[in-house]
Amino acid sequence: MNPLKCSFSVASGKLIGFVVRRHGIEIEQANIDAITTLTEPRNIHKLKSLQGKLAYLRRFISNLAGKCQHFNKLMKKGAPFQWDTKCSVAFQKVKEYMMSPPVLAVPIQGKPLMLYVAAQEQSVGALLEQENEEGKEKALYYLSRQMTPNELNYSPIEKLCLALIFAIQKLKHYFQAHTVHLKAKANPIKYVMSKSVLSDRLARWYLELQQFEIIMYHRRLYRDKYGPIF
Repeated sequence: MNPLKCSFSVASGKLIGFVVRRHGIEIEQANIDAITTLTEPRNIHKLKSLQGKLAYLRRFISNLAGKCQHFNKLMKKGAPFQWDTKCSVAFQKVKEYMMSPPVLAVPIQGKPLMLYVAAQEQSVGALLEQENEEGKEKALYYLSRQMTPNELNYSPIEKLCLALIFAIQKLKHYFQAHTVHLKAKANPIKYVMSKSVLSDRLARWYLELQQFEIIMYHRRLYRDKYGPIF
């Protein structure tokens, strides 16, 4: 351990581009400025640079896959680089979001986690939260990814299942230490568990779900909870 790279008995500290405080984790201002001061990318190399910066901060960005879907198409092999109005609007929305990114809380041992999952037209996403000592839900992690062409053909409930499995695979280290209360517009767990005959895909999902204590949280879901995800 290099003592020059260690900090002890401090109220906050910078760590690989983030500021860690007692109340949570923030993005270092230099990394925020690196995105908010960018001009629109006019070639594939500039776009790749933007995507790299966003990918590094993805846990702070709600529905990153959905926000970037218009200019993600330009990244495909052989696709012509045609930056259009939709790309410009999406780029500006990303910059606006990054002007006031969320502060992510640090998980509290012994308290359950709340997992919100949802599916958009072309992407799935999740928001992991936990109540703090004052009983207020605070974000711990944002997740999202674009669906593959095959996944776009899934039924709405299967897309919710996909979002849940995606969250399980990415946040396994959280799920191993906490009970998880699942919140969604439908019950993906019941969908998988109630099938008398499982396809290969559903069988894989079934095995994933069996690993953790996930409880469907039955209560009315308020619209503002889906705003942060999508």
